Amino acid sequence: MRTIRFLLEKEFRQIFRNRAILLMIIVMPTIQLIILPLAANYEVKNINLSVVDHDHSGYAQKLISKVTASGYFKLTGYNVSFKEGMKLIEADEADLILEIPQDFERNLVREDQQQLFIAVNAINGVKANLGGAYLGSIIRDFNKEIRSELLPISRFNGAAGIELTSSNRYNPFMQYKFFMVPGIMAILVTMVGGFLSALNIVKEKEFGTIEQINVTPIRKHHFILGKLIPFWALGNVVFTIGLLVSWLIYGIVPVGNLLVLYFFASVFLLAILGFGLLISTFCDTQQQAMFIMFFFMMIFILMGGLFTPIDSMPEWAKVLSRFNPVSYMIAVMRMVILKGSGFKDILPQLGTMALFALVLNTWAVINYKKRN
Repeated sequence: MRTIRFLLEKEFRQIFRNRAILLMIIVMPTIQLIILPLAANYEVKNINLSVVDHDHSGYAQKLISKVTASGYFKLTGYNVSFKEGMKLIEADEADLILEIPQDFERNLVREDQQQLFIAVNAINGVKANLGGAYLGSIIRDFNKEIRSELLPISRFNGAAGIELTSSNRYNPFMQYKFFMVPGIMAILVTMVGGFLSALNIVKEKEFGTIEQINVTPIRKHHFILGKLIPFWALGNVVFTIGLLVSWLIYGIVPVGNLLVLYFFASVFLLAILGFGLLISTFCDTQQQAMFIMFFFMMIFILMGGLFTPIDSMPEWAKVLSRFNPVSYMIAVMRMVILKGSGFKDILPQLGTMALFALVLNTWAVINYKKRN
């Protein structure tokens, strides 16, 4: 214990002597957590819509007014031909074309049916899917209104129908920030802990101080623990800052127990710090460590379920995500903060994370070469 105490004293002195690390630990996560949820917005609005109206009837105007009044669409063109509408799409001035055929109102009244044509610019797949879905939903509502006007009251009231009533659990108002902020917090804790630990041992190698440590009777596991514990404590500080920012800026208050969050975050930090230290034992320069850690961070983020659900990934990606510690952290953060899950609910993720921590730190100790 005395050896570890001296090593911890040395590490904390080095950390607090370096102002860049302190800024990285405190200022960077705060700014990122304020800005990133505002940029990572799942709500698609101001979709540019071009209308090709061949009918110019009252129903056509009513449909156009209903679409533009929804708040999702911005009318950028009112054209007389489909060719003119396509020119707006080709010039990137329109995302969708709604073509209203000739005799639109007459066919609705006389034949009780009429087809509309929607052309979607699918270069941006997410915007295309959501824009098409929004427009389809508005047209269905418009169709329901027209049916209530055209059908006789007795016939309309007597027709069988199914009405759905939905209830949004855990996020009643469907606010994307409540979904994104916990995941972004997990990523920031991973980045700070992973990069700092990955650069730590390598920095000792570059400065030559590792040789002075190697000639001492310090054991390998003492050395790794001395590197691990300070950044584990700082990682919990970053996690606390993230919880405070999410509460003060976005009004997110964890539904579950904070002890559950901190306990899992502590085990997760042991795993991700062990991974960083393992990388550090393989590298000889800080540049090597940064590139390797950046490579894995990209995989952790894109295959962690932050932006896209893991269930929608291919089977091989689902298998790889089981070896991604960040995916467990993101899942548990959302479970505890939004759903109020307890220790019993997160036991599978906790057991997996504890196994990650044990394997990665043991591997780091074994791989650290101590030469006298």
